[in-house]
Amino acid sequence: MARIRWFTRTSRIVALCSFANFINSADRVIMPIAIVPMTKVFGWTLHLQGWILSAFALGYFTSQIIGSFWASRLGAKNVLVFSVLLWSIATFITPFLASSVAALMACRIVLGFAEGLGLPTIFHLFAHSIPVEERSRAFSYLLASGSVGQTVASILCPHFPWESCFFWFGSFGFFWIFLWYGFYPRDVFGGEETIPLHMPKVVSHNIRWADFILSKPLWAIYAAHFAMNWSSYIIMNWLPTYMHTFLGANAHSLSLTAVPYIINSIFGIISGHVADGLLLNKSWSVLNVRRLMTCIGLVGPALFLAMFGVVEHLAFALILVSVSMGLSACNSAGHLSNHVDVAPNHAGTTFAVSNTIATIPGILCGHVTASLVTMSDGKWLGVFLGATFVNLAGAFIYFTNSVATQIL
Repeated sequence: MARIRWFTRTSRIVALCSFANFINSADRVIMPIAIVPMTKVFGWTLHLQGWILSAFALGYFTSQIIGSFWASRLGAKNVLVFSVLLWSIATFITPFLASSVAALMACRIVLGFAEGLGLPTIFHLFAHSIPVEERSRAFSYLLASGSVGQTVASILCPHFPWESCFFWFGSFGFFWIFLWYGFYPRDVFGGEETIPLHMPKVVSHNIRWADFILSKPLWAIYAAHFAMNWSSYIIMNWLPTYMHTFLGANAHSLSLTAVPYIINSIFGIISGHVADGLLLNKSWSVLNVRRLMTCIGLVGPALFLAMFGVVEHLAFALILVSVSMGLSACNSAGHLSNHVDVAPNHAGTTFAVSNTIATIPGILCGHVTASLVTMSDGKWLGVFLGATFVNLAGAFIYFTNSVATQIL
């Protein structure tokens, strides 16, 4: 295929990786929507629904560090292709396994494992491919594409038979592989480590695993990521069920769960451009920009989630959760971009550790949410107040311990 010269190398990398994240995020949203009609077919209890939803996070938890290790040993491009292929197969075969809870949960674990390889691999690729002054935008487009994927899945899935949603979105991954081999630039530089950045990287040869675990600045990032994901998993996994059971949304109204993801993607792109604009202003340091965006991305959602938990009107509740999700997107230009500031040569590994820790909420939130709702006679306020507290704690830890200078 002829090389498209007007589409720059950096743009193609960001576009292909963003499309991969679009599919990744869409595939993980299908089950939280499909579980509503599937429960009517298979008669699952609330606790069983929680375990089915959390099975994804269990697989996701196991593959973060593996993805970083494979990316540096086998090549990020090869691992990303394998990851997309495996999660697409797992998505496509889900309807065939739905009648068996054990088989369905095993498939969800495989899906989570495959999707967990994706972002650490992309972070590794970005750290060696994207100039420093374009990174906030690159990460914002990457994460915004995930929100777009969730949006598209949320709009379409309630209007189609639940089986067909898995078939269609599973097929997107197969299509992406053809695009990857057709458009990925591989004729300009000899290898990832030779790609020039606009900021020189200091190569550290004595890095130990303890350095990824014992560093306070890294734990600031880990805490912020954990807090962000606690809220994100609750919204992603339980918003359709909450709207259906507590706010009275019907099957067609579940398409409204797309609105928070639309707002999230818009805010994500805007925050990336704002952050890069502030960095061009000499009065703003990288650290201050990262702290500002992270605090907006954690404190803002905390306040709006607290209000969301006491509102019983569907439209007003949707506005509140949408604003919460929108503000959360500022984290892409905050602590998520901070990985390549503090560890430019090991961003894939630091993100893998961070995302492993931040997957714990995904494992816990299914069971914890079901237990809190059951113990409070169907009330969800405790679920959202808990998320508010976690967000505020994460913001405090990040603001007081973060740095933006290279430590690894």
